[in-house]
Amino acid sequence: MKTKIQFIVCLALIAVLQAKAQYIFDKPLYGAAYYHEYMPNERLDEDIRLMKNAGLTVVRVGESTWGVFEPQEGVFEFEWMDRIIDKMHDAGIKVILGTPTYSIPAWLAYKHPEVMAEHQRGNKAYYGIRQNIDFTNPTFKYYSERIIRKLMERYAQHPGVIGYQVDNETEARGVNNRDYFIGFRNYIKNKFNNSLESLTKEWGMNYWGMNINTWEEFYTRDGVTNPSYKNEWERYNRKEVADFLNWQCDIVNEYKRKDQFVTHCFMPAFHNIDQVESFRQMQYPAINIYHDVQDKQDGQYIAYAGDFVRTVAHNNYIVMETNAQGIGWDAKGQYPPYDKQLRQNVYGHYASGANMVEYWHWATLHYGQETYWRGVLGHDLQPNRIYNEFKTTAEELEKIGNRIVDLKKKNKVAILYSHDSFHALNFMPYTNKSNYPIDMVHRALYLQNIETDIVPCDKITDFSGYTMLVIPPLYVATDELLMQIDQFVKSGGHVVMMHKSGYTNEHSAVRATLAPGPLRNACGFYYQEYSTISNLALKDNPFNLKDSKQIGEWYEFLIPETAQPLAYAEHPFFGKWPVITENSYGKGKLTYIGTYPSQELLEAVVKKVAEEAAVVSKDHPRFPIIERAGVNKQGKNIRYLFNYSDKTQELTYAYPQGKELISGKTLKPNETIRLEPWDVLIVEW
Repeated sequence: MKTKIQFIVCLALIAVLQAKAQYIFDKPLYGAAYYHEYMPNERLDEDIRLMKNAGLTVVRVGESTWGVFEPQEGVFEFEWMDRIIDKMHDAGIKVILGTPTYSIPAWLAYKHPEVMAEHQRGNKAYYGIRQNIDFTNPTFKYYSERIIRKLMERYAQHPGVIGYQVDNETEARGVNNRDYFIGFRNYIKNKFNNSLESLTKEWGMNYWGMNINTWEEFYTRDGVTNPSYKNEWERYNRKEVADFLNWQCDIVNEYKRKDQFVTHCFMPAFHNIDQVESFRQMQYPAINIYHDVQDKQDGQYIAYAGDFVRTVAHNNYIVMETNAQGIGWDAKGQYPPYDKQLRQNVYGHYASGANMVEYWHWATLHYGQETYWRGVLGHDLQPNRIYNEFKTTAEELEKIGNRIVDLKKKNKVAILYSHDSFHALNFMPYTNKSNYPIDMVHRALYLQNIETDIVPCDKITDFSGYTMLVIPPLYVATDELLMQIDQFVKSGGHVVMMHKSGYTNEHSAVRATLAPGPLRNACGFYYQEYSTISNLALKDNPFNLKDSKQIGEWYEFLIPETAQPLAYAEHPFFGKWPVITENSYGKGKLTYIGTYPSQELLEAVVKKVAEEAAVVSKDHPRFPIIERAGVNKQGKNIRYLFNYSDKTQELTYAYPQGKELISGKTLKPNETIRLEPWDVLIVEW
């Protein structure tokens, strides 16, 4: 009886595991987007031969070709794609198939002009470019669903297809059609429980007599000046994008196999997508990362993108597009990478948690808007320097890929990211610089080898597992979020917080209390005044910085209660108030920067707090040596050491004895190691 019960339990467990089967990466995938439909017909076999020779393992196809799949309404042609996928599969190259909905066919625009996007103040989109539709339009969605279902019926069971990309780089992109506005009005009615009184109060609609007495009077976005309306419009845009992507996922999920994944690629400008909701059904969300190379190559944008999407996904991710050579919609951005930079960038992605890197694209186009957005092959379609470096990298990945795939990272530091604050500060700017300097914050950590996650915080999230938070201007926030930060500090956390934080509530309306509102106890100060300022120096240079003028743009007149001043402006008037403070609160500490700091000053403040929080040692290396770390599938520690410079760098190996994976050499503690220009070492222990 016991054996029989065990057998039944075993069968049940197998059934559960099969039901939850997912696509598993045994090694990182390495490839490119492929568009045979843009090339001479005879190129397919030659391209596949070159791909196999280079070690390419994956291609993305189909996301831009609705007009080729359905050249006339209801007339479907798939044989050309059958040939591509069949030949790729025969060659052992995996395929990701895109739904082609971001670029509609000409017949759809001609027969149904109502699907075209309308923008503010009477502007409208025209045919001739992609992403020109109202993606919520019922007619557009009818035809979109039909082509998606046709593709899934034909290819879902093809053994060569490992996953599906729904749409491409989706954003609202200024859609302002009448039906879109009606949807927004209904969204607002629901949010405020159909109460015009509540809406008028929270948004301050009596200002300038902009109050309404019936919902029919609710006015469109075109002439709006109200910051609360604008911020809610941006929230609605993010909601509609998420709904659209999940709608496509629902359709694909009806057909896909358990061992296939669904993804979507977005750009690292995070501001216009609710990534948490958009990626809810995606095992491996994707990102498209285009970054500087040559003398500007530093790996930071790769890390910035990865630190966000990895955190949002709570998992590894994939890179669907990145630059192989020069990029741009014209010929002015032709900066191909130096020798070894292409290879270095690939490992930069994997060091951040990527499981796949694809270039946009395999072969450079001979016509069209992106003629000079160059792929692995140039216009001559022949192997070249980039192709050869691709091949070298692919050979290394074949050798060590199972040791670096599915890298898991457990960071002690997080950046709190606020979509709402980004938009609100751009609606009500206080500087001609970046009004929401998150890139500056990430850079301050990255250059000092302080690894971080980027955590979206518009909806209250759990950041209790971190030791240190760095917070760009948190201008828009609920009382609940601010009190959560309060409790984080009180419980022993360390916080670096920037100016303008806590100033408005979730409706982008200023709190009628002493600033910084609910953060007052944790910050240990209050203020009533602020001023725009020119660049100023800090009195007595308390952080021993090189540049003389370290602050500018904005100055809050902080009045300490329990906070200790760390820096004052060198100025007869502004110097009466501290500009940087720290406050011991409960078991933790909050350091506040009440001005727009220089990059050097921000790095100094972050360094001080990080060392106090013991998230980094005082003698740790900094740029151009960059370190990235995690744990691999085998439970071993993986540490990447990058040299982002054109000079050989020497450093002391400060970790346990380990094996450098590419060379196979053993590294011992305190050993002096050399990193060649634009090189990387990957150590496992």
